[in-house]
Amino acid sequence: MFQGHLKQESFYAKVRNFPSVRAMHLHSGNIPESVYDNLIETVHKHLPAMHRYVALRKKLLGLDRLHMFDLYVPVVEETGKSYPYDEAKEIVKAALAPMGEEYVKVVSAGMDKDWVDVFENENKRSGAYSWGAYGTHPYVLLNHQDNIGSMFTLAHEMGHAMHTYYSNKTQPITYASYLIFVAEVASTCNESRLMHYLMENCTDEVERKYLLNHYLEGFRTTLFRQAMFAEFEMIVHKKLAEGENLTKESICQIYHDLNVLYHGPDMVVDEEIDCEWMRIPHFYTSFYVYQYATGYSAAIAFSKKILEEGKPAVDRYIDNFLSGGGSKDPIDLLKAAGVDMSTPEPVDDALKVFEQYLDLFEEMC
Repeated sequence: MFQGHLKQESFYAKVRNFPSVRAMHLHSGNIPESVYDNLIETVHKHLPAMHRYVALRKKLLGLDRLHMFDLYVPVVEETGKSYPYDEAKEIVKAALAPMGEEYVKVVSAGMDKDWVDVFENENKRSGAYSWGAYGTHPYVLLNHQDNIGSMFTLAHEMGHAMHTYYSNKTQPITYASYLIFVAEVASTCNESRLMHYLMENCTDEVERKYLLNHYLEGFRTTLFRQAMFAEFEMIVHKKLAEGENLTKESICQIYHDLNVLYHGPDMVVDEEIDCEWMRIPHFYTSFYVYQYATGYSAAIAFSKKILEEGKPAVDRYIDNFLSGGGSKDPIDLLKAAGVDMSTPEPVDDALKVFEQYLDLFEEMC
């Protein structure tokens, strides 16, 4: 099935006169292929930090052999601290205060009024998302529980909602929708602002360790893991284009080697994990997953600029990015707001933030 998908994509690229499947898929957003290459090359440069994190997890779990399934075992106990929805709203608003009075006012009104379906209910779908239609305010679905994870979800979904709010408010319907390449930037930027606020105001060491681990896990799963997926896609498409016959065994070997590369010497890469690529549905939407990693990097870069520069960075972010919708290509929208994804710098800066938080986590452990 997978090889059939790859061959179909190759056929479409050829009949449409694209030099590769990757070029075909990046064309729709006018994304330079160098963005993809920069992501993978920059992540490779920072893999020693990922290996340190894996080694630290092994140490904290007290294991002689760390397996892939151990990555999902908590290494820091939850504080047990409760965050009811009303309290979570106030903390999110305080965390977003650097975004300016208007931004917080709209966020506050959205959370307090009828934007949000808050609690779990019978026959209600799980998870969380933000959606809307042009001409209405955004809508947010939550399944709030009184814990720190749900508070981060609230900040995340309100980031999506504010992106939609500003885009719809500023752009005509033709240009209001934004592309997937930038869709996770506003939401992750809000999460980063919340993380910084909580770290600044946290006095409990157990909670501080939990927050650090929560943030590091975000980097591991969204930046490193999605970059590994992106590299896997790049390799298999390239091998097929070069005429290589891909088999289950050869694809499993590619995936195995990438897991070894990304997780380092302290990880036991079991035979079973070599087959994980078979259950990743995103691989049937070619060259999609890299956008999780680039979007995450851009969000961290924006958060860092807002922290360092204050109002000028906030104004660029709101006026040139959130309000831009789909009026420009994604790369141009981000560049106008101060983050140039055509260079390795945003990914590099984001991974330096990962290393800084990893240093703090190692000191506390």
